[in-house]
Amino acid sequence: MARTTQALQALRTSRDRHGPVTAGGLNFAQGTALYVGAVLGTGVLALPGLTARAAGPASLVAWLAVIVMSVPLAATFAALAARQPDSGGVSTYVRRAFGDRAATVVGWWFYLGAPVGIPALAFFGASCLERSTGGGGTATAGYAAGLLVVGFLANVFGVRVSGRLQLLLSGSLALLLVVGILVALPHADPASLRPFAPHGWSAIGPAAALLMWLFTGWETVTHLSAEFARPQRDIRRATVAALLVIGALYLGLAAVTVLALGSLHTATAATSLASLLELGFGCFGTILAGVIAILTTLGTMNAYIAGTAKLGAALARDQALPGALATGAQAGGVPRRSLSIVAAISAIVFVFAALTHSHVQPLVLSTTACLGAVYALGSAAGARLLRHSTRGGTAAALASLATVIVLLVLTGWYMIWPLILSVAALVWCARHRPDATASTAPTP
Repeated sequence: MARTTQALQALRTSRDRHGPVTAGGLNFAQGTALYVGAVLGTGVLALPGLTARAAGPASLVAWLAVIVMSVPLAATFAALAARQPDSGGVSTYVRRAFGDRAATVVGWWFYLGAPVGIPALAFFGASCLERSTGGGGTATAGYAAGLLVVGFLANVFGVRVSGRLQLLLSGSLALLLVVGILVALPHADPASLRPFAPHGWSAIGPAAALLMWLFTGWETVTHLSAEFARPQRDIRRATVAALLVIGALYLGLAAVTVLALGSLHTATAATSLASLLELGFGCFGTILAGVIAILTTLGTMNAYIAGTAKLGAALARDQALPGALATGAQAGGVPRRSLSIVAAISAIVFVFAALTHSHVQPLVLSTTACLGAVYALGSAAGARLLRHSTRGGTAAALASLATVIVLLVLTGWYMIWPLILSVAALVWCARHRPDATASTAPTP
């Protein structure tokens, strides 16, 4: 009895110090792994080569700038998620700052925009895997379909199962990427930095637009914030840890791609990581690249699928989607109905892309336009909600807002997609929520 009393007292003390404790929830390591998996995604397979092809060595400027600009964005969403853990994520914060209609719009941007990018993740991984095994376009489509199936099946059993899987995937991925950087370093040639801007300094802009893909991920875990055992403590810690890991790995990969591949990056842009590994390991490098492709793709899809499905259930709970999708919105719940909608949208996009042999870049830019709009409104909500409660919170939110607006301009006409979804969301509100408030007083 004495031991039981002591244990209960320790739990109360922990709750008082770090906020409420969710039994069996995500811990710091699993949370960090989810962040790393969401942000350090399939971009590692192709973006170093794609940006080098777009801007040459000057692409390193875009990489460094985007990594630095990620800090206030990540800090803003971490502060909001720790302050109010909820499966609605950014939609919840926007509702508190600007009202129901704005929350519905931002929720639709994410819920209907992210599933378009999930097949792009699968194709990124499948392309690298096909290079390891051969088989051409048919094999690529088959691998992509298999990765999608595994990613969605992993989330049928809930976020705690997928959280443990994410820890394994992200840890293995980070280790393999470090190995890839190290084995390519002996092939680095400083002469590859000349000319530094072969396509002109203006080419840094398009390269940065591609790197908008790197911004996607920091908001994803906000939809899983209620699943953390100690959100007020562990979300901030996980964000800092993920920033350090992701920044080091991305910048290292970008630098070694330019220095080691040189003029080869033009021909191997879509599979630049595989090319790096081949320099160090020969034919075995293609096999290792295939393993990394599987780990990266499954890790990223796992985080996105989990976050998007949770968001859909939360939106239905808040009457921003059909009420039948609300099942599983609560902490620990499994949003299988919402998950089925995400799977259906991704399947339709995948089949269309596979049959038409479409390039993945339009899928990437369409998704980043929607998610960039989410960041913009989420950052604006952060500037309003954090001004009285978090040191530097408003400054971080305003900095992230300015950054996102610049990058949104670079996405060009792809911004038509969030515009279309905005109109659809407002029509929904008019028909199903005529009493929805245009604004609400923010909670300090």
